[in-house]
Amino acid sequence: MLAEALFSTLTTDRQYRYAVAGFVPVTSMRTDLSEQGPLMLLGHQLEQGLITEAVKRGLVAQDFKASNSLIMNDSSDRALSRDLNHLSALQSIDYYITGTITEQQNGAMVNARIINVRNKDVVAAATRFFPADLFYTNEQVSLRNGQLYRAEKPEHAVYTQE
Repeated sequence: MLAEALFSTLTTDRQYRYAVAGFVPVTSMRTDLSEQGPLMLLGHQLEQGLITEAVKRGLVAQDFKASNSLIMNDSSDRALSRDLNHLSALQSIDYYITGTITEQQNGAMVNARIINVRNKDVVAAATRFFPADLFYTNEQVSLRNGQLYRAEKPEHAVYTQE
């Protein structure tokens, strides 16, 4: 639904290249690698999912994290990197797709936007609320923003209808 709202006003023009950057917490504007809770994972999933949605809609998604060659070690091989030594210095990007995540008591508000690289104009924007139960459905205890939350029902609770 977020992708539909974001891309609904764009016309498909294959001469422009779109790069999808990470979605970050609005409070810090950066990813905290020590925090890999559901909201950080939501930011990563939005980034990856919007690449897919852009391509499905006929846009050219430029993957700026694609390395110049395969990176191999004893345990893996990969083509994506954040190491500037593995990436091209020259990027051919016309628009950024990015956004912020604002944690709220009952979930997270996501604000996405498409920004013209040259003049910083926002050419499309969308907002979507993601409910907390999307993230915390089976957990009895969870850590959010350094606070411990317990979500359990009493074992012998009796529920009646009035």
